[in-house]
Amino acid sequence: MTIIETRDLTKRYRRQLAVDRISFTVEAGQVFGFLGPNGSGKTTTIGMLLGITTPTAGEFRLFGEKGRGSLHRVRRRVGATLEQPNFYPYLSGYDNLRIAANVKGVGAARIDESLEVVRLTGRARDRYRTYSLGMKQRLALAATILGDPDLIILDEPANGLDPEGMREIREIIVELGQRGKTIFLSSHLLHEVERMCTHVAVIRKGKIIRQASVHDMLAANVVAELRGPDPVALGRAAGEYPGAVGACREDDGAVVVRLDDSDLGALNRYLAGRGIYVSHLGVRRRSLEDAFMEITTAGEEVAA
Repeated sequence: MTIIETRDLTKRYRRQLAVDRISFTVEAGQVFGFLGPNGSGKTTTIGMLLGITTPTAGEFRLFGEKGRGSLHRVRRRVGATLEQPNFYPYLSGYDNLRIAANVKGVGAARIDESLEVVRLTGRARDRYRTYSLGMKQRLALAATILGDPDLIILDEPANGLDPEGMREIREIIVELGQRGKTIFLSSHLLHEVERMCTHVAVIRKGKIIRQASVHDMLAANVVAELRGPDPVALGRAAGEYPGAVGACREDDGAVVVRLDDSDLGALNRYLAGRGIYVSHLGVRRRSLEDAFMEITTAGEEVAA
């Protein structure tokens, strides 16, 4: 079942085109990452899906429904956490959730279950102002899932957290996905998205430039890592190799290049023929960051 579907969804603020005719789909059970740098249109898109922002053009459906009346009804099946959750600092985590539960019309049992999911049961009676940033983000997640929503929308859920806080949020999101929830999350933290999500869409300057499963994103091409005494000359020569796909890039002292096949020997012979010898040549595990950089760089080359 298609949970989210957008068709040419557009938002313009006077002369600024924040979202430019984007079309994508999210299917039931997916943990869907909406990737892009700050200012690319991620939060504006979420605002339109939640009814906070009015689209300039195009349309979207939630659970197959569109139109003001239908969307108002199906949004009851949606839980959302925006970047800055609002809680009362002088109340406990539990009491803050009790207020949210009253608004949503759910009982105390759901409060206890939500606290258990986000691993805050032991700190539930502590005041919110004593919570760390990671705990505050987890309490926001608890409020989001109070009503047992079918679709969970999260805007930068791990933004600003330390590695331990990121790990906690990641584990909770993965667990919710394993429970069958459909999750749509925006992020610019590619390493975290790779470990959480099943599918992604990449947005750049308001446009969707790629949508695929994470598996398909990581499967394309071989990424070779090269090291040598002269990285500049090595990068120039590797970039001119006939089997190279796109431009080389430097990463932590190594030259990284995509190849159209896995024949590293041919690349090594090519470099040696040009008088360039490497101290290291191997296949690097392709990451979502590699895919993201390739996609966005290609977009810049096309624009140029």
